[in-house]
This record gives sequence, structure tokens and C-alpha cells, in this order.
Amino acid sequence: MVMDSSRRTDAQVGDASRLFDGRRLTLARQLAGLRKNALASKIDKSATAVAAYENNSKRPAPATVAKLCLTLGVDPGFFLPGPHQPSAATATPHFRSLRSTSQLARDQALAYGIVAGDVGAALERHVEFPEPNVPRLSVDVDDECTTLPEEAAQLLRKHWEIQEGPIGHLVRMAENNGVVVVFSPPQAASVDAYSFDDGYRPTVILNPAKEDYYRQRFDVAHELGHLVMHVDAEPGSKVIETQAHRFAAEFLLPASELRELLPSKADWRTLASLKESWGVSLQALLYRARALGIMSDVTYRNAIAYLSSKGWRRREPGEMPAVEQPSLFPKAVEILSQVGISESALAGESRVTPGLFKTVTSRVPTTQNQFTYESTRGENLTAPQGVVSLFPRDAS
Repeated sequence: MVMDSSRRTDAQVGDASRLFDGRRLTLARQLAGLRKNALASKIDKSATAVAAYENNSKRPAPATVAKLCLTLGVDPGFFLPGPHQPSAATATPHFRSLRSTSQLARDQALAYGIVAGDVGAALERHVEFPEPNVPRLSVDVDDECTTLPEEAAQLLRKHWEIQEGPIGHLVRMAENNGVVVVFSPPQAASVDAYSFDDGYRPTVILNPAKEDYYRQRFDVAHELGHLVMHVDAEPGSKVIETQAHRFAAEFLLPASELRELLPSKADWRTLASLKESWGVSLQALLYRARALGIMSDVTYRNAIAYLSSKGWRRREPGEMPAVEQPSLFPKAVEILSQVGISESALAGESRVTPGLFKTVTSRVPTTQNQFTYESTRGENLTAPQGVVSLFPRDAS
């Protein structure tokens, strides 16, 4: 969104200059998908000056604040200290593959998560959310043979008082235990689900393009594994991701309950029935059968080859339920609207654009074609490439 400069009074820009928080500039730059030198060239400043603004060793003049607003698509108030101050020590997201995710994309993803925290903090001025209730069981990230991932999954099931049998609405269960779950914007669909805990609340960000009920549930369980086991761990290693997969498998398909149910052969009728009742994919069931020693490696490989030959690895047979929807933020917005607090007012409290506020608080993923994107020169971009700004052009 590029806003008309007439909407920004000298007092607004002056206040932002006097109270300028450089961390908010870093956040806006990352949301826009810009490096420091790229932003510097857009506002006719040096990269050193931008760095000084961001580390609070230098305060931008009102005219510079106005340029930053126009370039980054934010109001002057965005640069005031945020509703919550994230802890840098624990705010590193867990991405599936650091090699395939650029630093710009990672920075943008974390910035979006922090904005989600800003929105949540603003909502919590008016409504009460469940207290965060995620136990911690630190797992040695260098130990590939430890049984702690399975023990951590059992711990969480016990801590959340989950009864034997399939888990129902997993997103709702996580939210009821104080975990924020939101969809990322369509521009960030290249980044898979990720999670972090920045000191506000444990947060899970879901991929908006993954329209697969079964895989989304496994994604949520995988990210819960990171939140339980890896809050202080350096993300991205193969061992860490394997541990989170093992956690998810035990959490959704406990060995004590599935060992007697899983077939030793590729009995597709039995597997299809288990898929429906336990809410996991055929591939997850096959993987679990092999991991528990019920299915041999040869049988497993043949079953996966059959899946591939039928095209089931991309789309498994049967009806696909709608993906589970977050409700914590959307319900809060609905409740507040009923007492006269509008979305635009809440977006103002969160100090984000109305479009970004709507994305954070949506029950369903925002689709790419709902927005056009506006560059700082004013061109409309309908097919953004790479890392693009997360500020959609708002209707206003």
C-alpha cells in the first residue's frame, strides 16, 4: 500500500521521528522483502545511515520518516515502539530447509510472525486468550538415537489430557492451549509451515497454499514438536527435522495404540480406513508402519512405488476435508465487532495495514488473486516473483 502523503500530518511524522524505534524499521524493511542497501537507495540515503536508524544510534529526520512511510507502505505510527517486544534469543523460526529458504524469505517470515504477535497483543487488550500451556522437554539435537522425541509427544498428550484414540481438531486444541496459529500471506507461500516463540506466545504459521487436510495436521504436529523440544536449538538441521517428524508421528499415531492396527502388508482398504479415522495420510501410515517394525523396508518401498504410480503421492484417493481453520484471532475480531470495535480500529492499534490485519486474523488462507501489489513507483504487479512486500494494497 502506498499512501497519499496528504494523510500524514507534520505532527504525525514529527512524533514518529522523535519516538522512532529502529527495530520497527527493521520489521517494516523485512516485511517489504528489502535488504538495507536496497532500502537506502529508495530513500536516497546510505546503507550505513539505514543501519544506524535500525540500531537506534541515529534518529531519522521527519522528512526521512515520510520517505520511509511512502517506500515501505506504512503509517508513521508503525515506527513507534511495538505492542510487544520480541525476544531475539528465542525468536528464530524453525524452517524445514534452510538451504531452500533464502535469508530474505526467512527474515520476512519472522517479521510476519512478529506482526502476528503485535495483532495478538492488541486483541488481548480487549479479550482474554488461554494462557500458553506448552511443556518443554529439551532434546539433544546431536543425538539421532534418543527416544526423547517420542517421550516428548507422550508428555504433550498427557499434559493436554488427550484421551486415547484419534486427535480431533488439532488447530483448535493448540489454540485452546494458548498457541497462536495463523496462515501466512500468499506472497510467502514458498515458505513451508514454521514455528517460533518470541516471548509473546508460541506461534505456528501455516502455509496458505497447502490445501491438504491430512498434511496440514501433520505440519501442525511437527511444529508443536519444535515448540516442545527445540525452543533453544539452532534450527534447520536434518536431525532436528527428523526429531520433529518422529514427535508428530507419535503424537498423532501413538505406538501403543497403532501397533495392533497397522497392517504388515499394503492392505489399502485397511490403510484407507485408518486414514479417515486418525486424520493422517496414507504415506504417514506407511512410514509409521515401517518405523514401528510392522512393515518391512521392501514392503514399504513397494507401497510407496505403488502410490507414485497411481499419482497418490500428490493427491491421495478419497474426499479431501477442508483444512482446519484457526479461530482464536478471528473469533476475537468477531466478538469485538459486536461491541463496536471495528477491524480498522484494531488494525490501527496493531499499527499494521487493514489488509495485513485481515490476513493475520483470517480463518481461511488468503488467495494470491485477492491482491494486486504496488511497488514504490506505483506499478501494479499481479504475479510477484521471489520475495515481495507483505503489505497488500488496501482498498482504502
